[in-house]
Amino acid sequence: MTAMLPAEFADLEPFAAEWCIASEAERYEKRLASSMADIQAFYDGIKPRANAAIAYLDRYTLDDLPGEALHLMYLVYSMVTVSFAVECWRDPRVPDSGAARIDCIVEPVP
Repeated sequence: MTAMLPAEFADLEPFAAEWCIASEAERYEKRLASSMADIQAFYDGIKPRANAAIAYLDRYTLDDLPGEALHLMYLVYSMVTVSFAVECWRDPRVPDSGAARIDCIVEPVP
């Protein structure tokens, strides 16, 4: 299997195929479709490496990201998407929100 992430982040490779998600809407859907156990395992794996990942990504402009760095950025974005579910709610959904959902109309893209 070909690595999706920069070599410095090979330890995060087990999460790459599932959590390197390009759009905000797809990341949100992934959060809603995942169990808290899966979300927690992903979060626990990437959170300690987040600052290093951001520092690595800061070496590039958005227009200049190589493919492996772009995947790393998507992985960090997925961490942000699941962070409230882990840190606050302990549930993939926003508590007491019923059938409400978030639909992103526009989002920044490299």
